[in-house]
Amino acid sequence: MITRRDFLDKSVKGTAAVAAAATAKSYGQILGSNDRLHFAIIGLNSRAYAHLAALKANKSAARVAYVCDVDTAILAKFATTAGQAMGDAPRTEQDFRQVLAVKEVDAVTIATPDFWHTHMAIAALQAGKHVYVEKPCSHNPAEGALLVEAQRRYGKLVQMGTQQRSSPHTIEIVEKIHGGLIGRAYFAKAWYSNVRKSIGYGKEVPVPATLDWDLWQGPVPRRPYQDNLHPYNWHWFRTYGTGESLNNGTHEVDVCRWALGVDYPQRVAATGGRYQYKDDWQFYDTLVTSFTYPDTMISWEGKSCQGAKYYNRDRGTTVLGTNGTVLVDRDGYEIYDWKGNKTGEFKTGKQTSSTDLMGSDSMTELHFANLIAGIRKGEKLNAPVAVGNVAVTMLQLSNIAWEMKRELLLDTADGKIQKDPEAMKMWGREYEKGWAPRI
Repeated sequence: MITRRDFLDKSVKGTAAVAAAATAKSYGQILGSNDRLHFAIIGLNSRAYAHLAALKANKSAARVAYVCDVDTAILAKFATTAGQAMGDAPRTEQDFRQVLAVKEVDAVTIATPDFWHTHMAIAALQAGKHVYVEKPCSHNPAEGALLVEAQRRYGKLVQMGTQQRSSPHTIEIVEKIHGGLIGRAYFAKAWYSNVRKSIGYGKEVPVPATLDWDLWQGPVPRRPYQDNLHPYNWHWFRTYGTGESLNNGTHEVDVCRWALGVDYPQRVAATGGRYQYKDDWQFYDTLVTSFTYPDTMISWEGKSCQGAKYYNRDRGTTVLGTNGTVLVDRDGYEIYDWKGNKTGEFKTGKQTSSTDLMGSDSMTELHFANLIAGIRKGEKLNAPVAVGNVAVTMLQLSNIAWEMKRELLLDTADGKIQKDPEAMKMWGREYEKGWAPRI
């Protein structure tokens, strides 16, 4: 069993081990590429391929030096693809601590299961690395606050993977909303629809020979391996995942609060359930959440297993104001007057789909370019973790409201739950002994 103390001890010892294991040729490749930033991609299923595509698009400024995954089969497949994409075969590691021990690695990208995000990002910051961490940046509100504090303490950059913050047309329309395009914006509604299948009822089976199950679990309490969990369905188990709200709602709710210019709400209420199937899925498949502010509000509607679209879109955001409405998604925007007549639009010419689990797109490429420019030139990040964590915490609070079956009153300074000690117990979580995060 791995403990946090083991983690730290091995990280120190790993520096010497990695240095000894590296060949002169591999270090020659690294040292001969000092004009580029050396990235390590950690967690190599689905979304990691979008990270790779984004680094390929920024190839003149970035190199994939390492790839890492606890499953050697996934690792081998991804390493081959990365070598072909970049024209330079990366080194491979099953244990990310070995990657963090390599001095020449400048930045890591994290596409692991949600429960690893904060732990791994903090460890990377402590090792002197910049970080690109997928949304959600944490598994629970306490972790998110800790990661924000860690970023401030260690001073390296942390970009959260809400890539629509780097979408040119979204930046443009949000600026127009802030400039009064639709009068005073006061209500934003976001939605997500998908047709996910049942995950069935898992059974305990031997751990696959390619998977380090103990390291996969890391900070969470230990449990036996079951056959409907890895590599993707962990999303729907509370121990590991955060449900559809954090898996996809983070993107749209972040756009909502960006457009309205708000942070933490005064109140959050959520209702929903698991309606489409009966199986091991522990979250809702249908959820409606309301975030209430003094003079604005946000509504989030998630439908994991029902493909009905709004405005003929799987996902998107509408922002209503006193003089009109804006509809914006990843493919463009539309502008309507107060009576609902369309007065303008912009289309990227591409169509995204909620069934695309990789999500490789130009927004991600620009989001990585922004991080690279931040590291090399001091450019301001579009989604620094202190900003990204607000929408993450809001949706984690939505999960708590759903589970508690009641509205929560919040401290608008930090999102903490007020006058409800029982609900506030869910601000953090239980960890495997010795694994509680700290900085």
